[in-house]
Amino acid sequence: MYKIVNRKKLLATLLLDSIGKALFLPRKMFRKPGLIQPESIREILLIRTAYIGDVVMTLPMLKPLKARFPQSRISVLAAPGAAPLLEQHPLVDEVIPFAPFWFYPTGRAGFSEYLRCIRKLRQRKFDILIEARGDIREILFLAAPLRSRYKVSYGIGGGAYLLTHEVPYTELRHKVEYHLDICRFLGCQEEQLEWGLRFSAAEREQARQLLASLGVQPPYLCAHPGSRLPLKIWPVKYCAVLYDQLMEKYNQPLLLFGGSKADQDLAAQISSRMRRKPVNLAGKTSLRQMAVLLEQASLFVCNDSAPMHMAAALQVPTVAVFGPSKSAETRPFSACGAAVEKDFPCRFSCDESTCSRTIAQECMQAVLPEDVLRAVEILLAKQSC
Repeated sequence: MYKIVNRKKLLATLLLDSIGKALFLPRKMFRKPGLIQPESIREILLIRTAYIGDVVMTLPMLKPLKARFPQSRISVLAAPGAAPLLEQHPLVDEVIPFAPFWFYPTGRAGFSEYLRCIRKLRQRKFDILIEARGDIREILFLAAPLRSRYKVSYGIGGGAYLLTHEVPYTELRHKVEYHLDICRFLGCQEEQLEWGLRFSAAEREQARQLLASLGVQPPYLCAHPGSRLPLKIWPVKYCAVLYDQLMEKYNQPLLLFGGSKADQDLAAQISSRMRRKPVNLAGKTSLRQMAVLLEQASLFVCNDSAPMHMAAALQVPTVAVFGPSKSAETRPFSACGAAVEKDFPCRFSCDESTCSRTIAQECMQAVLPEDVLRAVEILLAKQSC
């Protein structure tokens, strides 16, 4: 069973898997993986390089892994953009920043950096290597070359023949559960969900000073109108209307976030259309600074994006607009989270990079400001939020 939407990627994976299975058949026949003994595990490498939001959704794996393998040292291989969120995590012993060229194209420099990373990691020996995405590229280029007694991942993205242990995949699940199923496969017990995002007193004081300089104090609203993929971005005109309605209804200032140049342009366009002016912080905070400010928000509205997962991890009331992506997999994983979406059958086969509809981005345009406002009202009326 393969879980690959893009047809070209699926065909390429099928071809590689056909060759790989034939080449590795003798090895699979005569080399049995054996049982994983917890007391023998000292070094764990968790691989989740793409993307920031996906890295956030792997964080709940760390507590059950540590409980199952208490004598282990946990290293996490993650993209540099996501690495700051792993800082101060109580269960992460080492963060190894790496941006693979297959997710972050940078030409020859990216390939050179890949070779340097592999050379460095090959000097070490891990007891368990966990590739959390289930992607043949990660398994082939990262897991396969490294020395590890056990190599664990899903086979639904190809490359299962390179693993010692293949995690069964049964049904479409939220990615947090998808990651936790790897822990369950390894014998981890159910633990109370813990994300482990931590902030220092200095970071909190810096956030307080920033808010004071802007004349803002809690309670306040937050919004992030951008997304890594353009098809996931809600129309500017809708954002402007909704943000004005929220500021008027709840009588609170609104902090507008964004990181990239595209996010900054988007925030400027929205701000220029609003009657009430937000506090535009797009491009003015680091990822961790944004997280500290988000933690104190009374509400966060956004698209399917990395900040959405950060807000969910921080238990901030979050309402997210979904279009081409599948909320069943990536909605805010929180009792205080809600997804607003419309039923378009093509969403379930969409690769999120190109739109085949006559009206481009129709699934996002179909979600109106009143739909999101109603979701906000329902969410904030819940006692748990």
